[in-house]
Amino acid sequence: MALALGCAALSLGGCGETPAEAPAEEAGIPGMAITNARLVLPPVAGNPAAVYFDLDYEGDRNLALNRAEVKGARSATFHDYGEYDMKVQMMDMLPMPIKKGDKVSFEPGGKHIMVMEPDDTLKPGGTAEVTIIVSGGKSQTFDAPIKAAGDER
Repeated sequence: MALALGCAALSLGGCGETPAEAPAEEAGIPGMAITNARLVLPPVAGNPAAVYFDLDYEGDRNLALNRAEVKGARSATFHDYGEYDMKVQMMDMLPMPIKKGDKVSFEPGGKHIMVMEPDDTLKPGGTAEVTIIVSGGKSQTFDAPIKAAGDER
């Protein structure tokens, strides 16, 4: 009997109340700023392109850069240079932890996003849509002006 009265009280308590709407989630990753972005096309069609940018993170939660996407490309991955077999060479970058106050440059000869099989929609003078995904699935999308291979990077 007590259980039945408790259930009845709970169901009556909700009568006439409008459920509160969930607050809208902020677009992008709070505290992450991307500047100086650019996608540089390859000198030979069919080769990979590269995305360079500066990342400034002032968010309160530690994150790890995990993967990337570029609209108009088959795939995109974070790359860096490292030593393997006594040689410095380009390789996939492991997830990269970032914390409040970190500033990271993705630049020629260092960290970058390798863009595989860029299609014909990515042309010099245009803009590429680039998305960074962190561990846990949140993402930050930004526009990157598209430059030809010989343009200043």
